[in-house]
Amino acid sequence: MVHRWGRLAVGALAVFAGAAMRPVPLHSQDLLDRTPNLSGGWVSRPGMVHFNFLHRFTSSDAPERKVTSAPTFLLAAGLPGRLLAGFHYATNSTLAPNYPNEWEFFGRFGALRQTDGAPLDLSAQADYNLASDGPDAEVSAARRQGPVRILAAVRVLSPLEDEDGARVALAGGATLHLTRDVAIAADVGSLTDRRAEEDPAWGVALQLGIPHSPHTFSLQVGNTNTATLQGASRGGNTRYGFEFTIPITLARYFGAKQPPAPAAPPAAAAGAPTPAATGDTVDVVIEGLGFHPGKIEVAPGTAVRFTNRDRLVHTVTENAGGVDSEIQPGQSKVLVFTQPGAHPFHCTPHPFMTGTVEVRSP
Repeated sequence: MVHRWGRLAVGALAVFAGAAMRPVPLHSQDLLDRTPNLSGGWVSRPGMVHFNFLHRFTSSDAPERKVTSAPTFLLAAGLPGRLLAGFHYATNSTLAPNYPNEWEFFGRFGALRQTDGAPLDLSAQADYNLASDGPDAEVSAARRQGPVRILAAVRVLSPLEDEDGARVALAGGATLHLTRDVAIAADVGSLTDRRAEEDPAWGVALQLGIPHSPHTFSLQVGNTNTATLQGASRGGNTRYGFEFTIPITLARYFGAKQPPAPAAPPAAAAGAPTPAATGDTVDVVIEGLGFHPGKIEVAPGTAVRFTNRDRLVHTVTENAGGVDSEIQPGQSKVLVFTQPGAHPFHCTPHPFMTGTVEVRSP
């Protein structure tokens, strides 16, 4: 079965290679940016809650061929300061005898981010696993180069019941974007002092982005049991499964409503999708269903570049009329604001997304 999966992956690469394109810089828990057993160190914008559902299956030998499922649930929230806090809950863990309900409570800090100009993504995670009854830690690094993203991790794991001391695991992997919404991924990892009866951990996957939504889906095969640091570092029986991600933007439910349409358009538009004649360029990133920063102050004639890093189509629509620019995923639009005063704007499909450009008087 493993060889058959490999042939399918190679065939998929051949089919899609001609359609490969520069991937959208993705955020948060997007599966197209990571592998089955490596998180890539993703963190989240504040005000976002994330739910992942990972389900893996194994089958016993003939004649029974009993199918056993091993689900892992993730619930986490983005916090200020590039922090993510949450937990994994696995209901059929094989990590510790007589302890199938594995809980891992973790905190993660995103120290560096390539999309912010750093040479790579770098993060650190600390957790406490109730099944192993001890703390674990991970340092994760990743770098994107065109359609490829390389990932690596070093983990320090607390010992299990039959182990004498802490264990160290090394892991690496990569994702390859075939199109904006399709990627393949693979990883491999091992305990540095792996015993003869212990297997390396590995996984391969076909990653899919659901168009015009923030959700992603993955079809996977590998030999790990759960998505915790402990579970993702230890190989076992071959398993097949899937993963589904559900990011929830709280501003959708607690944010602003659609502003009313103006009675008449202003005499002169406050902005236009043309390069600025004067002034520096100011960047606003659309990510995690929000404008970042949400308020900027500029001089008249300054170019404001809006870059859409979401998987959704967004607009920059001025509340009072004038500016109304659609921005596709992975694209940028440059708008020039010339009229002094406040220019509040929103996204038409997602009216809870709001921002303001304050143009100083000359």
